[in-house]
Amino acid sequence: MYPKQFIRFFTGQGTLLASTLRRVDHVGFSAPIIICNNDHRFLVRDEAASAAVEPETVILEPVARNTAAATAVAALVAMRKSADAVIAVMPSDHLVSNADAFVDSLLRASEIAATGKLVLFGIVPTRPHTGYGYIRRGGELDGACGVYAVDAFCEKPDRARAETYVASGNHYWNSGIFVLHAATFIAELERLAPEVIDAARDALAAANHDLGFLRLDAAAFARSPNISIDYAVMEKTSNAVMLPIDVGWSDVGSWSALWENAPAFDEQKNAVEGDAILIDTRNCLVHSDRSLVAAIGVDGLVIVDTPDALLIADQKRAEDVSGVVARLRELNRTEHAQHIRSQRPWGYFETLSTGSRFQVKLLHVKPGGHLSMQMHHHRSEHWVVVRGTAKVTIGDTERLVQENESVYITATHWHRLENPGKVPLEMIEVQIGGYLGEDDIIRSDDVYCRAPDETR
Repeated sequence: MYPKQFIRFFTGQGTLLASTLRRVDHVGFSAPIIICNNDHRFLVRDEAASAAVEPETVILEPVARNTAAATAVAALVAMRKSADAVIAVMPSDHLVSNADAFVDSLLRASEIAATGKLVLFGIVPTRPHTGYGYIRRGGELDGACGVYAVDAFCEKPDRARAETYVASGNHYWNSGIFVLHAATFIAELERLAPEVIDAARDALAAANHDLGFLRLDAAAFARSPNISIDYAVMEKTSNAVMLPIDVGWSDVGSWSALWENAPAFDEQKNAVEGDAILIDTRNCLVHSDRSLVAAIGVDGLVIVDTPDALLIADQKRAEDVSGVVARLRELNRTEHAQHIRSQRPWGYFETLSTGSRFQVKLLHVKPGGHLSMQMHHHRSEHWVVVRGTAKVTIGDTERLVQENESVYITATHWHRLENPGKVPLEMIEVQIGGYLGEDDIIRSDDVYCRAPDETR
């Protein structure tokens, strides 16, 4: 519910999504087309605002169908403005340390794509990484210095094969970043994966606008196969070419990758975010949201301390965290899906304490934010304002609640909370009842147009 695109890993740095948007906020680039799922739509809007970038549109996928269908929709939208549109397709959670060189590469790739080619960025490998797919370089294109045919796509290798790839000098990491002539891409989909483009066209034709979002038709989009651009088109087309780039790229796919790309290290090569005391400790990533972390005599560890969980791992096994996630799912726990801080379109809340029949939260409501008119069957709520002014509606009664004042809402009473002021509203909410799940909510009015069963 709060993936890495939206996380600020280091102080002074924005999120990966905001960085992606700023990276292409240049003359010569159109406003970006953003595609996301429904749950993240308000987070995406907030990050675009923080990056001071106004998207062309934000398209909501009703179901996940991988990159081929999403890119098909984007290409169709781009072609509404220009039949010769060239689109750059970029994941929103990658790191690029040399943004200027990356933009130069995009401009170079767009020149090639404008001739009807489908350009894939190959990353010059720095080590035998086993977590990336590889591309084998073919011959250089006539009249296009430094641009190559794609000889083969190689799946994620074992260590020995990865070492062979890097030593060969003609293998590159598959970045998953494309620069495509939109009409050519659509034509290749019609030839190679017609179910994808048919579903994309139908979903776009039946789409509707919702609070500035473009919501694709669910039934039509669901008919698309769940397939990537690589499998649907790039591995089969004769129009695929590769442009090698060396721009300080990383997909930040593990905690060890975050350590490698840290903006600063201490003398012992430790990257620290938060409060930490390190003695005889080296080559470690330490990330703490609240507590003091003390490490003595350790080397090459990842230590991540958040309010709901503590992770300690050998950096060499940082990618094995997926095993922990699988175990959490088996145990029906929620830590793999939901953070202590839960984002909402009106702001966020943090769970401070829980018990068998109570729960304490901190509510942070943005200026102008409105919670829905709602009712709970199983819990009562006591609100205490600690900052700002709250406008509280209970039934037919409205009142302003100031700092150090409180209000009580009993179960089954309709109520609404708003922030009418110009500063954030912060409240302590104490919930009491036999069931405190987020799905104990019935809405009668919601300015954010959330579905009745949508808790986020």
